[in-house]
Amino acid sequence: DGVEPFDLRETDDVPAAIRQETHGRGSDAVIDAVGMEAHGSTLSSVGKLAQHMATLLPTGVARTVMNRAGLDRLGALYTAIDCVRRGGTLSLSGVYGGQADPLPMLTLFDKQVQLRMGQANVKHWIEAIMPLVAESSDPLGVENFATHTLP
Repeated sequence: DGVEPFDLRETDDVPAAIRQETHGRGSDAVIDAVGMEAHGSTLSSVGKLAQHMATLLPTGVARTVMNRAGLDRLGALYTAIDCVRRGGTLSLSGVYGGQADPLPMLTLFDKQVQLRMGQANVKHWIEAIMPLVAESSDPLGVENFATHTLP
């Protein structure tokens, strides 16, 4: 309710579309659940090539290379940073593993972005949580998770 999806296949510039819908403000919160599996940009192609090349190395060597010089495909992360408003929250549950990736620290600092990240332990909790989420009596109050509704 009140959520407007933007499809990358149908919208040329998702951050601009979001700013237009929010009167230039941007999203209060953005979730990057894609991580290093993002695709589509030139940087993503370089990251994909680096990941593929590492698979051709012996396991021990590949692990060392990826731990010290690994690259991720950062298209989803860069888009998320561009979409979040000043002072907003960016949550990363998508997995990134590269060590050599440049992050736009000046942009994150300038926008005063709160960055939260970590792997979602969904497999551990899924059997316990699903009956509570699906129950019509809404014992967890998930129907009221939204704290704000925008026009």
